[in-house]
Amino acid sequence: MNENKDNRPDGNRPDRNGPGNQGPNKNRQTILAFLICLLVTLVCLSFITEIRNGGTGEITYDKFIEMVDKDQIKEVTLQSGILTVEPKLQGSSYKKMTYRVNQMENIDALTKRLEGKDIIFKYEQPDALMEALSMLLSIVLPTVVMFGMLMFFMRRMNRGNGGIMGVGKSRAKAYVQKETGITFKNVAGQDEAKESLQEVVDFLHNPGKYTAVGAKLPKGALLVGPPGTGKTLLAKAVAGEAKVPFFSLSGSEFVEMFVGVGASRVRDLFEEAKKNAPCIVFIDEIDAIGKSRDSHYGGGNDEREQTLNQLLAEMDGFDTSKGLLILAATNRPEVLDPALLRPGRFDRRVIVDRPDLKGRVEILKVHAKDVLLDETVDLDAIALATSGAVGSDLANMINEAAILAVKNGRKAVSQKDLLESVEVVLVGKEKKDRILSPQERKIVSYHEVGHALVSALQKDAEPVQKITIVPRTMGALGYVMHVPEEEKFLNTQKELEAMLVGYLGGRAAEEIVFDTVTTGAANDIEQATKVARAMITQYGMSQKFGLMGLASQENQYLSGRAVLNCGDDTATEIDHEVMKLLHDSYEESKRLLRGHRTALDKIAEYLIRKETITGKEFMKIFRAVERGMEIPENLDELVFPEDVKELEDKAENQETEISQSHSAETSVSADELSGEEETVSSEAEPENKNQKSVSMETEPAEEGVQGEQKKEDSSVSEDDQKQQESEHVSD
Repeated sequence: MNENKDNRPDGNRPDRNGPGNQGPNKNRQTILAFLICLLVTLVCLSFITEIRNGGTGEITYDKFIEMVDKDQIKEVTLQSGILTVEPKLQGSSYKKMTYRVNQMENIDALTKRLEGKDIIFKYEQPDALMEALSMLLSIVLPTVVMFGMLMFFMRRMNRGNGGIMGVGKSRAKAYVQKETGITFKNVAGQDEAKESLQEVVDFLHNPGKYTAVGAKLPKGALLVGPPGTGKTLLAKAVAGEAKVPFFSLSGSEFVEMFVGVGASRVRDLFEEAKKNAPCIVFIDEIDAIGKSRDSHYGGGNDEREQTLNQLLAEMDGFDTSKGLLILAATNRPEVLDPALLRPGRFDRRVIVDRPDLKGRVEILKVHAKDVLLDETVDLDAIALATSGAVGSDLANMINEAAILAVKNGRKAVSQKDLLESVEVVLVGKEKKDRILSPQERKIVSYHEVGHALVSALQKDAEPVQKITIVPRTMGALGYVMHVPEEEKFLNTQKELEAMLVGYLGGRAAEEIVFDTVTTGAANDIEQATKVARAMITQYGMSQKFGLMGLASQENQYLSGRAVLNCGDDTATEIDHEVMKLLHDSYEESKRLLRGHRTALDKIAEYLIRKETITGKEFMKIFRAVERGMEIPENLDELVFPEDVKELEDKAENQETEISQSHSAETSVSADELSGEEETVSSEAEPENKNQKSVSMETEPAEEGVQGEQKKEDSSVSEDDQKQQESEHVSD
């Protein structure tokens, strides 16, 4: 870095753009504006004077003597060597005619000439103060007023560099560290991205230890990721940690209707950055100007290409030793020009992806730091229920939960508020004014229970968290919320097949119960078709096509749409494979629901009455129906035999623990009164107790193994499962 920096002792950089440091161009503009105003004032004054003196004419002195001799003059006024002559004969009664003539003889001779002629003769003493004031009011004051108005309008036109006078100036917003107020403590869930950028910050703070080895500051870092993951926040955190000026602007601000403006703004941006070095320049949505010049990505725009060429030249031209760092962010790295992505311009690509479970928990903690939470809040459960959410979604959920708490009259946010806010963000608010007919409520109820029941009957499906038939503002008449037991980064083929069966469970329930289908399964069919097509074209889960890749993903961080890269005949065969896979999944859904028709009817009937049930209530009703038990109005009254036995075992264990603790206290008091021999012998007892505890701890493990073995045996086949259930009921 440059050691000859113009820094003050207090560490603040002087403002080179302040009033006391105006450049020569600014002074020339001010002087030129003042001269223009003065010229305009003089022209206007001359014009006004000519209009005011429109009835005054110039005559010679001999003509004046002739008029005096012929008795044609009514009045003569002398002031400052000028005679103002008013003739007796006026050409118009509306306009007074006067003449002006220079005094050619002294006042005594003039007085003798006018005596006896019946002429009124006046002599006015010249007033220097009035003349100066008249000049001030007529020339200086209009000039100053006009100059002030001109400067005011010029500043208004150039405000934000958006006017005609500043069309080629950079629109970058400059921030200092105190104004941003953001550090890496405000960023959570992006540990890898923070680590990559912390090295850059450390380089700006301590360049010596890097330059001693021969390392150079990276010229630029490209932040890539989906919308809302915190790319702009990371850039501001880098500036806040580095404590250097931070220039922020969007790629679209380089684009203007005038030719050459984009390139001019790029040049001006880098000139300002070099003046304030060390600093950080952040260009958001750089794909607006950095799009590839290849025609495949919409190339051919001369103005945008000129702006891109200027950006490439500037990024090659600046010296990294001055501490100038370029940060950029985009959601579409695949459309950027290869020349912009090469090392030497953007040396690093920092991936800012969707946070994982741990990252979501940290993000929720950051946003909930200033929110009052009660003891029921479990952020881990919220993070598990929001798989795929980004930082902005989680921040919105915390804010919505706080609003709901105030709306419900609570002084702290509860877990119920957070769960409701998750639903508000995902599917919208409850649409209370939409009233469904009894038949529609029944159809929606069976539809949603069909989804939930098919998921419960499959081993590889996610457990149900909530079922509701309350309409939402995003168009859903009802929905089933699934929450995974743990976060997964891979899906097996069986899990995807179970997902397809679950998607089509609602449609299958409608056909089984009402012998017809409705339009309510449109979104289910769309999602199922998307999964089935991905299984065949991208995941290699088709027996017909095998491991052949038939599609590629475009816009990875935006839509993620897959585009086929095969011929028309192969695309037709892919459609047939998708149809076959969806048909098999639909038949499997109907088979599962027909085998548990009683459970489908009972749960749907209960859902119609309650409108919303939890996953625990759903499983409790399902277990009761499978055992032939009646469903009470209050599910708390529904008790299973194994639940009673479990409560008895817990009570027995508690009594055993109390007795053991009492005996341990008695042995300790006896040991205190015993001698050294008894103390030595008592030291062996903990070993025996440890052995007992170890043996006791191994028993639950054996029970867990047996439980897993039972679970595996229970999933051998559907017929075996039904047989086991019937045997259990008979027992």
